Amino acid sequence: MTGNSDNKAHPEPLPASVPDGGFPIHLKMARQALAGSPVRRSLTWLCIGILAVIVATSVGQIVLNRWSKPFYDALERRDLAAFLDQLILFAAIAGSLLVLNVLQQWLNQMIRLKLREGLTVDLITEWLRPGRAFRLANAGAVGVNPDQRMQQDAGHLADLTTDLGVGLLQASILLASFVGVLWSLSSGFVFHIGGSSFSIPGYMVWAAIMYAGSASWLSWLVGRPLIGLNSERYSREAELRFSMVRINQNIDAISLARGEADEKRRLELDLQGVLMALRRIFLTQINLAWVTDGYGWFTVVAPILVAAPVYFAGDLSFGGLMMAVGAFNQVHASLRWFINNVGAIADWRATLMRVGMIRSVLVAADVLHETEERIGFGESFDGSLGLDGLELVSPSGRTKLSDPHLRVKAGERLLVTGEAGAGKTLLFRALAGLWPWGRGRIELPAGRQLSFLPRASYLPPGSLRTVLSYPSDGREFADEDFATALDAVGLERLAPSLDRVAPWNEELNSDELRLVAFARIRLHRPDWVIIDEAFDTLDAAAHQRVRHMFEGELAKTGVVYFGPARNSRDLFDRTVHLAKDKRGPALKRVRIKEMAKAAVTA
Repeated sequence: MTGNSDNKAHPEPLPASVPDGGFPIHLKMARQALAGSPVRRSLTWLCIGILAVIVATSVGQIVLNRWSKPFYDALERRDLAAFLDQLILFAAIAGSLLVLNVLQQWLNQMIRLKLREGLTVDLITEWLRPGRAFRLANAGAVGVNPDQRMQQDAGHLADLTTDLGVGLLQASILLASFVGVLWSLSSGFVFHIGGSSFSIPGYMVWAAIMYAGSASWLSWLVGRPLIGLNSERYSREAELRFSMVRINQNIDAISLARGEADEKRRLELDLQGVLMALRRIFLTQINLAWVTDGYGWFTVVAPILVAAPVYFAGDLSFGGLMMAVGAFNQVHASLRWFINNVGAIADWRATLMRVGMIRSVLVAADVLHETEERIGFGESFDGSLGLDGLELVSPSGRTKLSDPHLRVKAGERLLVTGEAGAGKTLLFRALAGLWPWGRGRIELPAGRQLSFLPRASYLPPGSLRTVLSYPSDGREFADEDFATALDAVGLERLAPSLDRVAPWNEELNSDELRLVAFARIRLHRPDWVIIDEAFDTLDAAAHQRVRHMFEGELAKTGVVYFGPARNSRDLFDRTVHLAKDKRGPALKRVRIKEMAKAAVTA
């Protein structure tokens, strides 16, 4: 469906670096998406399974840590028999941990798949609720490229959530397991300074916390800008992808106009936007690498330095030292999880913001402009279509009919005319229930089939049978019905191709595409047809065929036609005019904060 740009309500654009609504709102949106998902039960069992595997792995890590003391002590004593016994024990422990690791990987991948399924299905469901996709497309900057947010961003969010969630769970369990081990090992640490001796309870635990805490704080300080930078990058990537798709869809017209150079310039500008965003990200990541890699290298010797005073004082064996070093590394690795994942956390936060925002707007789409007047909708039980005191409001003003109390009887033909930009497409959308803002009342005939024919009709992928019977499945029509409909509009040559699957929107020319839309009307034979300027785009021969169809088989079909219809005026029973009242109050701009608030309360 096409329309004038002045009929769109544009909200305040959202800067890519501003996380609208905040983290709690976006997190709530993600929880709501999964709460009612059909994958919730299987996802719950997968999470329970991976929790059990991680706990079992932590137990195995504790056993492996305890194994290190007798193993290194055997090496220190050069005890070959004990050394071989410890190797056999190591094989058993390592084999068990290997099985658990493989099982954890499988559960990780299954959680990733189920999260992807749950998030994507939820977004698609919310997006394709009647009228929502249209309202989102007219919601301004936040409604740009919803396909990427539902496909790429939802998948990326599922991957990051799984990896970070499982990693955090594993780090937390390992921390809880090894803090006790490291604390008990530290109890035997005695420091000798100047003839006096003293001990610090949990000495190595506090050392690990201070060491990892300082690294985490510095890493977050350096890496936090990645949240906004990643969000900006995804926006720029979406713009580049959209530009490429647009060029591919219009390549014939571009080539005929010799416009390749101009389109190349536009693509290069979009590419420069992507590259600039990536440069900012890379610079921040390099700064972050100085911190994380610096701490990483120092960690090689840090636990030995921490335990060295006790070891060189002779109060700790070599095996005890290695056991303490192993426990310190496990605790530090758990505490270091945040340092290692600062970049991924920033990426996750940016992706959550984009997915949460699009879902917020989808949920709020039905409650936006609550302060604006809305058109009343009802049903007429005499088969007529009524417009009483109707005024349509848009950002450019108000649109009114010359007849304030219009009643179109069943089978009657009405022509609606108006100057360019008067709002003909706006009224067309209002009758379809897509544009609710204004005042007055619309009454549609109860129990009657209405078909809406925009300027450019949608042809779904599939066979010609699927195209003609859309949106039904086609089983209610016989082959003769399809052949008759095609013959009525002069496309009888396509009758043998009913079951052929082809890109029909590319295979047929523009006139044939319009005739296919009218053949669909002939096939379904609705009680009413609402048409937006589709007659005037036909050539003379096609126009005559469609006219005969409405005068013959569809003679009892009510028609509301928007457009000049210079060659078909005698087809209509009467004419009304639309006029734009620019002095009237216009539709207010929808602000991003209002969208977020509406989403929370929806």
